[in-house]
Amino acid sequence: MDVEDIEIRLFIQAMQLRHGHDFSGYAPASLKRRVLELVRMHATGTISELNRRVLHDEGFVGRVIEGLSVPVSEMFRDPFVFKTLRETILPVLASHPQINVWQAGCAQGQEVYSLAILLEEEGLYERTRIYATDFNDAALAAAGEGIYATRDARDWSRNYLEAGGKRSFSDYYSARYDFIKLDQRLRRNVTFFNHNLVTDVVFCEAHLILCRNVLIYFGNALQDRTLGLFRDSLVRGGFLCLGTRENIDFSPLAADFQEVDSAARIYRVGNQGTRPSVR
Repeated sequence: MDVEDIEIRLFIQAMQLRHGHDFSGYAPASLKRRVLELVRMHATGTISELNRRVLHDEGFVGRVIEGLSVPVSEMFRDPFVFKTLRETILPVLASHPQINVWQAGCAQGQEVYSLAILLEEEGLYERTRIYATDFNDAALAAAGEGIYATRDARDWSRNYLEAGGKRSFSDYYSARYDFIKLDQRLRRNVTFFNHNLVTDVVFCEAHLILCRNVLIYFGNALQDRTLGLFRDSLVRGGFLCLGTRENIDFSPLAADFQEVDSAARIYRVGNQGTRPSVR
């Protein structure tokens, strides 16, 4: 092992033993890139000096968590995925009197609000509860505010229309100066709270779980642990939506899921018979 790899191992131990955050299951190359970026951002010079601050500066750990998470997303990211949810999955969920949705790794909330808009337009939002979780408290606070840069609105409007939007995206926000604020009515059935996929357990029975572009940062063992958590959280016949660069083909848990849409990376848990077809 070179010196940096030894320092990374010590960093993982420091975060776990001092603060209870376990990064040992993260993909090594991805974790190393982010730790080196923390060194650059906080001008510590070396990972060892970063470790010293992790151990001795109690207030520093929050900034470390912010740097290690990836709170970057957009409204209606990969529009065809949201169109598939709208046309294929939501009609199935409509048969339930109450719908629970878990958005895991919600970052700053863009996809949470995207889903709320879909549910609103399909007449399902009033009987839906969205649980939006992340382990980054700063990202959760930003998600709760629902305030974003105006420069993103044009791209998000295009995404919305490609996702089958039925109105104008501008109907869902107010603009002032360089920011847009999403209509807080979209927030009414959303609960944001801290949940760590590495260490925390099942907390709800979900009909739909979205966890997009999170598993790619995990090693194989942690991916399997997370898929097991999702399987155990879903009601029989519930749906799991992953990121477009993620799949479960090589996981020992793949047999517990049925593929619904390969392009959109949507799966269904349990032996539920025929799968829904795209209209």
